[in-house]
Amino acid sequence: MGENGPATLEHAGMQSLKTLTTVVYGLQALGFLNGLTFIVAVVINYVKLDDVRGTWLESHFRWQIRTFWFGLLWGIIGWITMVILIGGAVLFANAVWVIYRIVKGWLNLNDGKPMYAAAA
Repeated sequence: MGENGPATLEHAGMQSLKTLTTVVYGLQALGFLNGLTFIVAVVINYVKLDDVRGTWLESHFRWQIRTFWFGLLWGIIGWITMVILIGGAVLFANAVWVIYRIVKGWLNLNDGKPMYAAAA
C-alpha cells in the first residue's frame, strides 16, 4: 500500500481520537454553563474507552472520567452542606479543582503528553 498503508490509517485514527479528547475537555468546560454537557462528556468517555485503551490517550480519558465523578461527588456534598453554611466554600473549592483538571488535561493533551507519568 505504500505511503497510504496501515501506518497512515493508524495515525489518522489517533488524530481523530485526540480530537475527540479535545472535544470532551471542551464539553467539560461548557459544563459550567450547562451541566448537561458534562454528562455528555463522560458518556463519550465510557463509549470510546476501548478505542483508546493501551494508548497515551487512555490516561486522558481516565483523568476526564475521574474529574466527572469526583466533581459530582463534591458538588453533591457542597449542596448538602449548604444547610450548615460551609457548602459555598465546598462548591467553590470543587469548581477551582475541576477547572484545574480541565486546564491541566487540555495543556497536556496539546503537548502530546499522557496525564500520568509512566511507572519507573
